[in-house]
Amino acid sequence: MPPTVSLDRTRWQQRERQHQERADALTAAHRERASRGEKHPVWDFLFTYYSYAPAQLRRWHPGADVQLDNAPERAGWRWYAPGTRTDSVVPDAGAFAREKQQLASLTERMLRRTAARPGQFGCFGLHEWAMVYRADEHRHAVPLRLGRAGTDAVVESHELRCTHFDAFRFFTPEAVPLNRQVLSRADQPEREQPGCLHAGMDLYKWAMKLGPLIPGEVLLDTFELARDIRLLDMEAAPYDLSDWDVTPVPIETAEGKADYVRRQRGFAERGQALRERMLSAWLGQDAGSQSAHGAQTAPDAASSSRSVITRSAAS
Repeated sequence: MPPTVSLDRTRWQQRERQHQERADALTAAHRERASRGEKHPVWDFLFTYYSYAPAQLRRWHPGADVQLDNAPERAGWRWYAPGTRTDSVVPDAGAFAREKQQLASLTERMLRRTAARPGQFGCFGLHEWAMVYRADEHRHAVPLRLGRAGTDAVVESHELRCTHFDAFRFFTPEAVPLNRQVLSRADQPEREQPGCLHAGMDLYKWAMKLGPLIPGEVLLDTFELARDIRLLDMEAAPYDLSDWDVTPVPIETAEGKADYVRRQRGFAERGQALRERMLSAWLGQDAGSQSAHGAQTAPDAASSSRSVITRSAAS
């Protein structure tokens, strides 16, 4: 398949420089803290749970089927193929699908199925509370804002409605049966929904896993979304983070719940737009809009030619 767009060397190097400058600005505070050996209970998550170094974030790619002219230095890069001109290269979605069959299939299912579902907005961030429920120790060496008894009381006075397995798996044993549903890794594509804060943060993970198939600008947008969501996640958590200038969102109150849901809805909208952009860049211009409007829910419902290539390799 011929490339959809060609960028001459001047144009793609300009975009590369702009990407690197933006990435450096986004990671500057973390890199400075790391140079001092300083930990941060909010922001380290973006570089530990999502175990991608700042150097990986600053590496720019054009996206699938975008040809880079006069780019011989990228000829050996993974999932790049020769272009239509001498010394040109193009990120190859088909090569990715052939080499990473399971990952390609899972990523497409996660993006499409999540995009096709309505958001749920009644969890109020209680997953973080469930992770410390009736526990003598917890992951962050900071006090609980309401103390242990007060924290446990908040959990017991609400129904836990977590839909994200990678949050649920950190629940304390006592909190697990309090959740509305038992979650597993196997059924994650069937449970993920766009209102979930962690599903929004995970767009950064999926974009990074897709590597050169996702435009660098989209990758950085997913990182910014993860950063913004992470702040709300910790503002609504049970921890006292005042030493880090984190103002709590008191989800144990009606006002706190309303504030949480308002911001959660905004993040869901941003996440849905990014899912559409990722699918369009990776699998073709029609792929994203169809998923974003809920037109495709089956794993084999995609109609774009690149999606067909992906499905064939992943079958």
